[in-house]
Amino acid sequence: MKTDQKQLTQKAIELLQELIATPSFSGEEDKTGNAIETWLQDFGVKTNRQYNNIYAFNKHFDERKPTLLLNSHHDTVKPNSAYTKDPFHPHLEDGKLYGLGSNDAGGCLVSLLATFVHFYEQENLSHNIIMAATGEEEDAGAKSLTALLPILPKIDVAIVGEPTLMDLAIAEKGLIVFDAVVEGTPSHAAHPNNNNSIYNTIEVLKWFKEYSFEKVSNVLGEVKLTVTQINAGNQHNVVPAQVDLVVDVRVNDCYSNKEIADILNSEAPCKMTPRSLRLNSSAIDPDHSLVQSGTALGRKTYGSPTLSDQAALSCQSVKLGPGDSTRSHSADEFIFVNEIEEGIDLYIQILQQFLNS
Repeated sequence: MKTDQKQLTQKAIELLQELIATPSFSGEEDKTGNAIETWLQDFGVKTNRQYNNIYAFNKHFDERKPTLLLNSHHDTVKPNSAYTKDPFHPHLEDGKLYGLGSNDAGGCLVSLLATFVHFYEQENLSHNIIMAATGEEEDAGAKSLTALLPILPKIDVAIVGEPTLMDLAIAEKGLIVFDAVVEGTPSHAAHPNNNNSIYNTIEVLKWFKEYSFEKVSNVLGEVKLTVTQINAGNQHNVVPAQVDLVVDVRVNDCYSNKEIADILNSEAPCKMTPRSLRLNSSAIDPDHSLVQSGTALGRKTYGSPTLSDQAALSCQSVKLGPGDSTRSHSADEFIFVNEIEEGIDLYIQILQQFLNS
C-alpha cells in the first residue's frame, strides 16, 4: 500500500469514527451528511447535496463515457436493547472498531469515499465515476437513493457498498410484503359456527408453509415465502370476521415482483394485497468486466438474501464491501479495522483493472 493510500485509509477510519459518534437514524442524517461533505471538500472534491444525499462527480467527468456509480448509505437503524456498549462511542478494542453503523454500512461507505478520492483526479478512465452517500436506506424512505437517481446522469453499472466480506454479491433477492385476509362469519362464541375465520386460518397457514414457486435461481435459490405476523379478535366471546396476516416474500431473479403478486393473487386461498412492488431483485452478468476484475483477485461470487439500495437501480449492479452482514443490526456492532484497510485496497485494485480495461 502506497503512503498516500495509507493516509487516505487513516482519514477514512477517522471519518467513520465521526459518523459513529453522530446519530443518524433514517430521516435524521443531516449531521452525518455535513461531515461527509466536509471530508470530501477537504480533498478538493466539489460536492452536491439533495436532502441528506451527498454526491460528487469525478473531476474529468465526460458525458460521452459510460458511468459507474459508487453508493452506500449513512443512515442507521436505532440501537437495540441488548447493547452493552455505548452505540455512539466509537472505540477500538482488539482490532475492532465498535459503534452503531460501523459495519452497516459505515465501513463500506468510508471505503468507497476513499476509493472515489483515489480516482477523483485521474484522467483517461474508461468510465465516469459518481459517488453517492445516501440517506433513508434502512427504511427505504422517499428521500433515499430513489429520490437522487432521477437527477443523476444515466448510470451504466454500480457498486453498492454493503458488508459482504469483500466477496461479490452478483444477485440480490427482491422483497414484497403482502397484507393477507382470511375471512369467516362473525358470531357469538356460544353458538355453532362452521365458518370460523380463525379455524379457517389453519388451512391457509398450512398452504403457505407448503407452497413453493416453480422457478429456482442458480444464484439466489428459491423464492422464500414466510408468514411473519398474525392478528385477530378483540373480545373473548366473539368470533372475528377476519384474521389478518402479513406475508414476507423474498423474490429471486427468475421473477419480477409483479409476476409473484399475480401468481399469489391467483392461487392463494385468501385475499392478498401487496404493499409495494418496487423492490425487485437485482443482478449483474457474471461475465461483466467489473465482476471479472473482482474474481481475478480471488474474490468469490454469491447471491445475497438481504435487501439493499440495489433495489432502486435499473442498471446492472454488484453488492460489495468490507464487514460481515451477520453483524448488521446486532448489539455491540463492530467492524475490524483491517477489514476497512483491506476493503479500500481491494476496491482500488478492482477499479484499477476495470477503469483501465
